[in-house]
Amino acid sequence: MPVNRDSSGPEAVASIAARRREHTVHVVIVGCGRVGSELAASLERMDHTVAVVDMEPRAFQRWGDLFKGDKVVGRGYDRDALEQAGIERAGALAAVTSGDNSNILAARIARENYDIERVVARIKDPRRAEIYQRLGISTVAMISWTTDQVMRRLLPSEERPHEWLDPSGRTCLVDFSIPTAWAGKKLAALSEPGLFWLVGITRLGTAQVSTPSAIGQEGDILHFFADVTAIDTLRERLQSGEHG
Repeated sequence: MPVNRDSSGPEAVASIAARRREHTVHVVIVGCGRVGSELAASLERMDHTVAVVDMEPRAFQRWGDLFKGDKVVGRGYDRDALEQAGIERAGALAAVTSGDNSNILAARIARENYDIERVVARIKDPRRAEIYQRLGISTVAMISWTTDQVMRRLLPSEERPHEWLDPSGRTCLVDFSIPTAWAGKKLAALSEPGLFWLVGITRLGTAQVSTPSAIGQEGDILHFFADVTAIDTLRERLQSGEHG
């Protein structure tokens, strides 16, 4: 069905606001250093709810009164601290302390004990990073770290729908973290001629061109070329785990 491409009117603004409310995520951040504090502030600006866990109470002073989320003093791998931070209702967790071991523990507890699907861990050691990517935990190396990279792994793509948009505004490149429902399945079923096409996969930090026989793995980042009006259809297919 044709979709009005005019995104400047009040109806379009209201629609965007409604979609943001619908896709609000509670995010737990372990670590309140520079990256953790910037990440928390960015998520709050996007109307997500945030709780930050840090062992050091003074770490929370960097915000003053600007941060409205929950501040929990404790270890990020301690279940009591995580539950104070709302892990049981969280949709995502980022472990961004300065220690690999702490980040790994927090990420594994979130994934394995609380079934949090979107988990990101800051890992300095590339050998460890590869192991945890195989377990479905997205990792970001310190040398390539940016808040934006974490945001793309933590959240669905509503707030940042396009990696690239052509000048006419009709087609785009868009990335999605693979949902659990597609792990172990042939990814060719995600493509729909004329609407969206899976063109590449980033796996264990290495990008590759997609092939018809490609099978999804936990931790994959999927890259699509798509008609901008078909993004919602693509998102629904990803979430359902079934061919349309």
